[in-house]
Amino acid sequence: MAMKLALALAAALFALAASPSVAQTAAGEIEKANEQLAQALNAGDAAKAAGMYTERAVVLPPEAEMIEGREAIRKYWQDALDAGIKNLSLTSVRVDEYGGDAAREIGRFSFDAPAAQGKTSRVDGKYVVVWRKSGGEWRLDTDIWNMTEPPDSGLAATDASAFPPATSGSGSPPPSR
Repeated sequence: MAMKLALALAAALFALAASPSVAQTAAGEIEKANEQLAQALNAGDAAKAAGMYTERAVVLPPEAEMIEGREAIRKYWQDALDAGIKNLSLTSVRVDEYGGDAAREIGRFSFDAPAAQGKTSRVDGKYVVVWRKSGGEWRLDTDIWNMTEPPDSGLAATDASAFPPATSGSGSPPPSR
């Protein structure tokens, strides 16, 4: 009896030591998803980036209407890529898990955008994403961001007239996340 108890206790301790906590797992998986999102956008693949969102995802860009659904999000990212946004980087600052299938991430982003006279300007900002687990994968469900400082007045990429209207929104400036 004591041997069975000792074996059961040893197995339980081994299982706890061998598996990271749920929050660490969520944070690690979300960090990997962020890397995939940045890689997709930096490679010019708006479809792959949009596929990382839930079917009913909502994107809330600065100074623009909400963008709803994967296809509208794909078009929005494509408009941003066509406008010349590149070198996106995402840095997760904090991930809080809510149950086993939802998490909130707070982070920082930066990217290069076309500026006046053929120059490039670095844009920095912060974001909040609500992630949902869908099909065993963490997917962006609600994505909102803003700039840390107002964009340079010569920054062409923030001019809403440079973009065709988004599917679910009007004359949206390019995404900054």
